[in-house]
Amino acid sequence: MQVDTLTVGEFQANCYVVQGAAGQALVIDPGAEPAQILDLLSRRRLTVCAYLLTHGHMDHIGAIADLEAERPAPIALHPDDLTWAFTPQNQMPPFYGVPRRPRRVERLLQHGQTWSDAGLTYTILGTPGHSPGSVCVFFPEENALFSGDTLFAGSVGRTDLPGGDSRALAASLARLARLPATTAVYPGHGPDTDLGQELQTNYFMQGAGRRNPC
Repeated sequence: MQVDTLTVGEFQANCYVVQGAAGQALVIDPGAEPAQILDLLSRRRLTVCAYLLTHGHMDHIGAIADLEAERPAPIALHPDDLTWAFTPQNQMPPFYGVPRRPRRVERLLQHGQTWSDAGLTYTILGTPGHSPGSVCVFFPEENALFSGDTLFAGSVGRTDLPGGDSRALAASLARLARLPATTAVYPGHGPDTDLGQELQTNYFMQGAGRRNPC
């Protein structure tokens, strides 16, 4: 697995281009600046096998329609976020307008699903709290977690936006705490980290391993 991180948009969200098999890649959370993402794909000579959206907020999906038009591939999003992700509810003027809807979102993500793309196998972990349909994407063979806005280095996603739920987020963090401590964490904003570091130093993860992860 080779991971390229592009920091895009007004809110400095992380878009990840994850290369697996030669010439094949996944694009995770293309939030803005589609030209920058397309340029990386062209320079690396990569074919996109799927677009994975960890949640529906505008700063993580804003470039998906443009990318899918240029580089068609299946788009994956949890249905609880799909209901509002491409509506006027999901805008923040003057920074972001309503995200343009792609032609089709054909993969409706659910907790426990396993998918294989680009020579990589990954599992969807349902982690509601920041949004109702937030998920994390875990690659067990590579021991890597793409955590969206559920878990950051030293912090977690806010729960005061529509659909946010602090109790749900606490249960989601408990679910993540059950992963190996050596798991590399690629968050939706900010620097990379690892799960062991967060369990030791992240206030919001303190005691997470003792909570009910259901």
